[in-house]
Amino acid sequence: MSTLSKPAKGQVINKPRMPLGKRICRDFQMNWRLYLLFLPVLVYFLVFKYAPMGGLVISFQDYKAAKGIMGSRWVGMKHFINFFNDPFLPRLLRNTFTIALSTLIFSFPSAIVLALLINELRSRRMSRIVQTISYIPHFISVVVVCGIIRDLVSRTGGVTMLLHGIFGMPVTNMLYEPNYFVPIYIVSDIWSNIGWNSIVYLSALTAIDQELYEAARVDGANKWHQIIHVTIPCLVPTIVIMFILKVGKMFDVGYEKIMLLYTPLTYERADVINTYVYRRGFAENVNFSYSTAVGFFNSVVCFVLVYFTNRITRRMGGNSLW
Repeated sequence: MSTLSKPAKGQVINKPRMPLGKRICRDFQMNWRLYLLFLPVLVYFLVFKYAPMGGLVISFQDYKAAKGIMGSRWVGMKHFINFFNDPFLPRLLRNTFTIALSTLIFSFPSAIVLALLINELRSRRMSRIVQTISYIPHFISVVVVCGIIRDLVSRTGGVTMLLHGIFGMPVTNMLYEPNYFVPIYIVSDIWSNIGWNSIVYLSALTAIDQELYEAARVDGANKWHQIIHVTIPCLVPTIVIMFILKVGKMFDVGYEKIMLLYTPLTYERADVINTYVYRRGFAENVNFSYSTAVGFFNSVVCFVLVYFTNRITRRMGGNSLW
């Protein structure tokens, strides 16, 4: 009669792995409350994010609303070719890249700086006041913000008269001057979103181990050295993740604000891909297929940017989305 041999001392026994189906059922039984909380989010993304992606098929058709997707004629890459041969394409790419890159350079670091400054305030009351004041512009409607901007930069606006008095700038409506559009857009974007974007960094700052600051003070580090050698290194993972997400939205420039601010006089500097899609697809000539094709191209470019940015950051510092 055979007997089972006992494992040698120190030998690791490989237990049979539980099948995937059983593991999923077991995890669901243990964490069903968390899955229940996640259910509304899942439904939202399925209904409003993933389901509409089926409509991308009309970018390969001459879509007619009366015929529907199934009855419209298939034309393949026709609309993509027309877009790539469009004489306005170089201008659109240049303007989109300029505004997106300027926003990334100036608006993205501003939220980090504000979070660091708020974190250094000794008075908790003052910190809350500053946070509240900086959050308020984010909740103001884009239409209202653009109305305020139009009043401030008009011929008799406060900003125009201030720049005229200090720098001698000619008294003119700044929104009619192409060279002023990008600075106006960037400054207004910082004002609107700096407080809201700083929330993530403030949350990350509260998670930093205070013993690191105590050790730095013991070593003789002043406030500046603590920020450089403790605070910022601890914020790097959060900064990298937010940077990748920001890069993914580079070509998805906020067309709502641009449409409310630009005029035919400033198309040379203000017209971006999204505004051009709106005009070509809905305002000037209803062409759903063409606008969908351009939007599809824009989404592919954003995905490529996210993918390569994620790879670069993972190789440089090990921080990435996946």
